[in-house]
Amino acid sequence: MYKILKAEQLADKIFLMDVHAPRVAKHCQPGQFVIVKIDEKGERIPLTICDYDREAGTITIVVQEVGASTTKMGQLKAGDAFRDFTGPLGCPSEFVSEDPEELKKKKMLFVAGGVGAAPVYPQVKWLHERGIEADVIVGAKTKDMLILEDEMKAVAGNYYPCTDDGTYGHAGMVTTMVEELVGEGKKYDVCVAIGPMIMMKFVCLLTKKLEIPTIVSMNPIMVDGTGMCGACRLQVGDEIKFACVDGPEFDGHLVDFDQAMKRSRMYKTQEGRALLKLQEGDTHHGGCGHCGGDE
Repeated sequence: MYKILKAEQLADKIFLMDVHAPRVAKHCQPGQFVIVKIDEKGERIPLTICDYDREAGTITIVVQEVGASTTKMGQLKAGDAFRDFTGPLGCPSEFVSEDPEELKKKKMLFVAGGVGAAPVYPQVKWLHERGIEADVIVGAKTKDMLILEDEMKAVAGNYYPCTDDGTYGHAGMVTTMVEELVGEGKKYDVCVAIGPMIMMKFVCLLTKKLEIPTIVSMNPIMVDGTGMCGACRLQVGDEIKFACVDGPEFDGHLVDFDQAMKRSRMYKTQEGRALLKLQEGDTHHGGCGHCGGDE
């Protein structure tokens, strides 16, 4: 069992938890994720690692209520525990393996939408700890839906909040904030965009026009998290990738977002999964390709 040491509500239907998981905390890096289960019969839920403390052996996760399992998670309190807490999964962010001195020469922009602030934070924190500053744009529908503001301000070079209703920070979408910064003369060597697929799609359309290389963290439906079920299959350029083992980060200018969004909708029904299996043939599964993950 993996004990919850802290549980707090960040916004409506969004919760933060510190979980005691020493082995995961010892090995994880920014960009990776975990898969958790409340109990033996619980659904396996993939969650981004929002923060970690190797000495304390804790992992910080952020949960948004979107279904029955995540709603049950939102009701958990300090002292409760998860049955399973598997990770770290996925590949670390690419810059983790780069020379920090070379990274200092780059101007980096992070764009987060909604709970996308959770996976952005550990990346910006990792950079900050090595003396590398990055600009951060975070968007939400309203001020009350912005999360981790204090934490983000502490590690970002410049922090730009955006609200759809215009009552706080920049009035409008994150894309208009990007346009405004570039229009003011800001130049970026790389952009990292994390959030809803539709947001990442439009950020990538803009950054492609602005000629800013862009990395996205893909969040399609995942089932096993080891590349065998085929749920998180993506088209990236002319290659088939699986977000759980090949990602979750990819070149955003190569990702087929329209296909990814359509596929996620289809995968929610048994009929849709059967049709995808028929259409995709041998490329439907990753891993062994024969796990029967969608039966």
